[in-house]
Amino acid sequence: MSITDFETDVRGNPVDLVERLAAVNNWSFERSGDSEITLSIRGRWTDYHISFQWMAELEALHLACAFDLKVPEVRRNEVLKLLSIVNEQLWVGHFDLWSDEGMVMYRHALLLAGGAVASDRQCEAQLERAVDAAERYFPAFQFVIWAGKTAREAIDAAMFETAGEA
Repeated sequence: MSITDFETDVRGNPVDLVERLAAVNNWSFERSGDSEITLSIRGRWTDYHISFQWMAELEALHLACAFDLKVPEVRRNEVLKLLSIVNEQLWVGHFDLWSDEGMVMYRHALLLAGGAVASDRQCEAQLERAVDAAERYFPAFQFVIWAGKTAREAIDAAMFETAGEA
């Protein structure tokens, strides 16, 4: 008998934890079923629309963070280059370009295989990583899309950090 041949106990739904996190933080949310919730969170650059979906068959809590930034067809190749540069720098999660909608999106999945149960802190950390990544790289996406910069120029400008105060 293999390790995956036995049946595990029914676990709590991690989407319930995310709903509690949203309620505690007074974030706007909509629960579209037992396995999905969408939050709206105001960021520094834009509003983020974050969807959590419990995928029981994969034993994973999937997060998708979208923001209002449409990529015109003429800028898509440069945005794809930027995605490659950005994703090399990420330790957790990744950015994608949804071709049909022309939207940039951050995605990550919390694997809970083998009967693992999500904690409040894990859900919170997953959300924090998404918003932090989106906030950090949003200006680079804008530089490519609206300022016509190359991927390298955009990432260099967005990652420029100042020391001290003027």
